[in-house]
Amino acid sequence: MRANPIKFIVIGMTLLAGVLSGCAETRLFIHGAKRITGSATPEGPMRGGRYKVGKPYQIGKVWYYPKSDYAYAETGIGSWYGPQFDGKDTANGETFDMNSVSAAHRTLPLPSIVRVVNLDNGRALNVRVNDRGPFARGRIIDLSRRAAQLLGFEKQGTAKVRVEILARESQQLASAYGVSGLKETKPHPVPNAAPTSRVASVKLAAPEGFKTAAPDKNSEPSEFGKSAGVPSHPKIVELKLDETVSVVPVPASSGIFVQAGAFARYENANRLRALLSSVGDARIYQVTVSKQPFFRVRLGPATTVDEADKMLAKLVASGYDKARIIVD
Repeated sequence: MRANPIKFIVIGMTLLAGVLSGCAETRLFIHGAKRITGSATPEGPMRGGRYKVGKPYQIGKVWYYPKSDYAYAETGIGSWYGPQFDGKDTANGETFDMNSVSAAHRTLPLPSIVRVVNLDNGRALNVRVNDRGPFARGRIIDLSRRAAQLLGFEKQGTAKVRVEILARESQQLASAYGVSGLKETKPHPVPNAAPTSRVASVKLAAPEGFKTAAPDKNSEPSEFGKSAGVPSHPKIVELKLDETVSVVPVPASSGIFVQAGAFARYENANRLRALLSSVGDARIYQVTVSKQPFFRVRLGPATTVDEADKMLAKLVASGYDKARIIVD
């Protein structure tokens, strides 16, 4: 007699629920692994993809300065993008697929690997950054629709998130594109419960799952490659991307603030606080960074993202162009 597959599915789901309730960090679920294949040929889903840092650029009177920041970590508001960009080229020449896990960031190297944690529900996901954005004020990352689904905020549209670059994986990914001379840096500290790296080096050349071949002789070097001798189109670059979501510990409550400025001297912070009295209830928060005191001037906390957006818009309209939304 054949076993009833539905019965085993129910039992498996029950066991999974028990595991989720008992671990500080738990793997939530795994969808079938997807393999993305990069090729210099038109039919490749990563067609034209190249490694790129890029020059400073301006969007809506705001300047952005891309750089290789392997200590990057930030909390703020994440959003997602989908249908209107599906099938179009990303900033590094790949083809955007809203049903695959990817993201857009304003300044990180393309591609990079980041870990995104939804601070509302604790879901965490490793994501490949291959596009530029978001350019709406008050957002720190734009995820593909699939990534937003896995992190549990597709319907809401936005979520409080923590974004941290995975330094080792990102540098190994750059190496797979032929970028050399990267300095070994320590990854930004993560909670003890964070999972170990899923990408390992192979023969000190490329991470596990990558396959490289000689670059296409007919390909033109990218803007970055002209100065670094990097082929713009690796003949074949394969990277295994899974959709593994983990549940990690997050603060019981995290507030949304609009930060107008940060100062090393209290007098300067207090001066700004007084100037903002006509805009809202501004307060000074003292923090210690590298054993040095800093004084942050903030409005909030806001109860919703929409409320924070309105605070931010009011500050920007008052001339405080560098104001930003943070989650703390």
